[in-house]
Amino acid sequence: MENQLRIRISWPAGSVTATLEETPTTKALAGALPLTSTAHTWGEEVYFDTPVSTAREADARQVVEPGTVAFWTDGDALALPFGPTPISRGDECRLASPCNVLGRLDGDPRELATVRSGDPIRVDAL
Repeated sequence: MENQLRIRISWPAGSVTATLEETPTTKALAGALPLTSTAHTWGEEVYFDTPVSTAREADARQVVEPGTVAFWTDGDALALPFGPTPISRGDECRLASPCNVLGRLDGDPRELATVRSGDPIRVDAL
């Protein structure tokens, strides 16, 4: 499929790749790459600030599948859930608030468990 953006997200202990759909937020993110940030963790979610600021899209969701690449418009941050967060019910991935859904990680989302809060994180286009 065309019009998809593939990215690599790297941190000291590992990296993952992701495939993003064409959305207004993805386009804004693509224009900001490569970017570096500092990782934060919230339960089994990694998130980090970006220079992108965008509006919440009509299909924004708060509960997503593990491995979803989401954009938290309230915090101008990429959110990468791989398991339950402090506000989840059961095993779901519940984000802090509805987020724009950009795409999915290509591999095992549990790779994100090696990210530590405060790690430098980098996002590159592939």
